[in-house]
Amino acid sequence: MTISSQDMRILEAKSSIPRSVLMENAGRAVYRTIKQRFDLKDKKILVVCYHGNNGGDGFVAARHLCDEAETDILFIGDESKFKKEALSNFKKIEHNEKIQFLVDDEVDFDAYDIIVDAILGTGMQGGLNKVISAVIDEINNSKAYKVSVDIPTGLDPDTGVMVDKSVNADLIVTFHDIKKGLETMQEKTVVADIGLPK
Repeated sequence: MTISSQDMRILEAKSSIPRSVLMENAGRAVYRTIKQRFDLKDKKILVVCYHGNNGGDGFVAARHLCDEAETDILFIGDESKFKKEALSNFKKIEHNEKIQFLVDDEVDFDAYDIIVDAILGTGMQGGLNKVISAVIDEINNSKAYKVSVDIPTGLDPDTGVMVDKSVNADLIVTFHDIKKGLETMQEKTVVADIGLPK
């Protein structure tokens, strides 16, 4: 059973669960999935976020991860374009002393054990901008273990077709049900329950 990104949006809208709760559940699921696979002690983690809901999931994951591992965030979005829930989760970690916010030109992607791709998820429309395109190259060229939130950035969630390039994830944590575009990647995809009705 797979689900399209459109059906997923409808399901979220129809459910009585606030988007903020779904985002908290999603980010926590990413954290838990990583924790199940790794001893987080002494690990260095980079969470790469954009300004949409996928980035919001990343902020939540970082808030949980930073209690157990050195956690940095590379925010490559536009703060003026934050969606409400993503902004709320950004604010929760903005002054967290355990989380370091980095700027693009000071990141050594090879310095990390794990990189979390919380850039676009299912919210991709059209091609990739230059910044995202360059960061995808940096992520893919690094030796870190790569975890994508919901769907690897650059992949069409409904067809699985790469728009231009995409994050070459080692692990994908998708939510509620497997997205149509992930059918060929089921062996590296974990489906996490975020509280939506089945």
